[in-house]
Parts: sequence; C-alpha cells; structure tokens
Amino acid sequence: MNETETLEVIREAVIVLLQVAGPVMLISLLVGLIISLFQALTQIQEMTLTFVPKIVVVFVSLLLLFPFMLSTMTSFMERLVDRIIALG
Repeated sequence: MNETETLEVIREAVIVLLQVAGPVMLISLLVGLIISLFQALTQIQEMTLTFVPKIVVVFVSLLLLFPFMLSTMTSFMERLVDRIIALG
C-alpha cells in the first residue's frame, strides 16, 4: 500500500465520520439555537433549560438515524476489508 492509497482511505474515513456525526451535530446546533433564542426572548437564564432538551433531542435523533449510521459505517468497513484482501 503506497501513500496515495493510504490518503484515499483516510479521506474516505473522514467523509464517513462527517456523514455519521454531521446530522446529529446539526440537530444539536439547531436545538441549541432555538433554546438560546427562547432564553433571550424570555430572559430566563436557567442552565438546565439548555442541557435537558438538547440531550433528549440528540438521543431521539440517534435512535432515528441509527439505521443510516450503521449502513454508512458497514459499507465503509466492507470497502476497507476489500482493500485489505486485495493487498494479500
């Protein structure tokens, strides 16, 4: 395996990482923005108001997005194993 193939595997791994983590992070960002806007409008500065809804929404989004995340990681792993088999 040369440098080009190694960089290709690393590039694919970063893309898979962004595909798997990106949707959950964006959902968390949007919920945090909505909560911050609500706090600014109502002047309620309660710390638990920030964390509890975000934790619940992230947990629900993980449950809903788990099949997509699993299929993305499985296909990446299959491609990686095929490359490993092709080496030997």
